[in-house]
Amino acid sequence: MAASDISPQSGYIQHHLVHLNNVGTKQTAVANFDIVNYDSLFWAIGMGVIVLFFLWRAARSVTAGVPGRFQMAVEMLVEWVEDQAKSIVPSEKSRRFVAPLALTIFLWITLMNTLDLLPVDLLPWFFGVSGLGAQEGDWLYYHRILPTADLNIAMGMSLGVLLVSLYYGIKIKKPTGFVKELLTMPFNAPGLAVIVLAPFNLLLNLIEYAAKTVSLGMRLFGNMFAGELIFMLIALLGGAWSGFNAASLGLGFGHILAGSVWAIFHILIVLLQAFIFMMLALVYVGQAHESH
Repeated sequence: MAASDISPQSGYIQHHLVHLNNVGTKQTAVANFDIVNYDSLFWAIGMGVIVLFFLWRAARSVTAGVPGRFQMAVEMLVEWVEDQAKSIVPSEKSRRFVAPLALTIFLWITLMNTLDLLPVDLLPWFFGVSGLGAQEGDWLYYHRILPTADLNIAMGMSLGVLLVSLYYGIKIKKPTGFVKELLTMPFNAPGLAVIVLAPFNLLLNLIEYAAKTVSLGMRLFGNMFAGELIFMLIALLGGAWSGFNAASLGLGFGHILAGSVWAIFHILIVLLQAFIFMMLALVYVGQAHESH
């Protein structure tokens, strides 16, 4: 399709869906390791640094006396995550690492998701005014601020959870026990039948690990990508302004109303997706401690 065949509305959305990367075009393949999305990395790392600074400040400000509001808020958050970990991960020794990891995941994803509440055209306007992204070919002409709407970020975090669950599965059950479980479960049989069923058991276990990893990443990506698209559609209402007439005033009012309602509702999605990702990470690590 030629550029002239694309409507202004479609062109607006397609522009906002292209990352600042090393190739200058939209990624078409699900997995392409030749493409590096600099914007996703910048904002994901930036939010991670803020989380680490937040937790560091909380640790530095701990006092034995009457705690301040900041310390109380952090302590409540830490206790809440520890309670969730206790109910899922049976090993106290494992929880010493898993509970802080779950807390970091929750705060990190929450901050990344919150970036979606910024006006969708705020950064493009700023880059245009500064001259960094005023026209195609400028360095920041393409830029997406929401890291969790990038499949690479969501699946990268999901793969990290997979590696942690595999580590604890091998650590708790020992390498021999872990491999034995892969080959003998879920269909266990006595005698030589176990050898016949071993390939099927291995295949089912590999499919289970792959399905959990893909669903964990795709759930986060899908919800945040859909929310980003809705914000873009709402922005188009305001973009239809053509002066002080009935149609423009109606679209402008709809833009403000729909944007406000969706932003308020989106706060719930931001927190819910972070909570779901954290809880599923705990569940997968907890399952790694279980023996069939």
